[in-house]
Amino acid sequence: MLILISPAKTLDYQSPLATTRYTQPELLEYSQQLIGIARKLSAPQIGKLMSISDKLADLNATRFHDWHPDFTPQNARQAILAFKGDVYTGLQAETLTEDDFDFAQQHLRMLSGLYGVLRPLDLMQPYRLEMGIRLENPRGKDLYSSGGIPLPRS
Repeated sequence: MLILISPAKTLDYQSPLATTRYTQPELLEYSQQLIGIARKLSAPQIGKLMSISDKLADLNATRFHDWHPDFTPQNARQAILAFKGDVYTGLQAETLTEDDFDFAQQHLRMLSGLYGVLRPLDLMQPYRLEMGIRLENPRGKDLYSSGGIPLPRS
């Protein structure tokens, strides 16, 4: 069985980590394409595109600019520990054991507008790019076009 959950807008890159294990996202080439497009947008354009405040638009313009594909525990965090929406609060990932992380790594996937599909221990850098955003990219006029986001092999 494979469980698929949505990402969260709220991110946590400050709290202590429940594990030091990590994996790399499988679709970084896809992510790099989207980051390249997003970097061309000004903060006001990002704000309009995402319907967010000027403060959040500035933050995300900075995040797009600072993003780079060399993920390490120093500049990224495991997806299951970074997302902090309702679903993730319910998962209580900070209390999982190493066996629980093993199980989650095999049976849980998280959708992401930027990363495609993430495994729980995949590192990710902070971002905001909701899947419903109309960001024209090589696959189409938005992130759902041409069959949607690419799927990894795992």
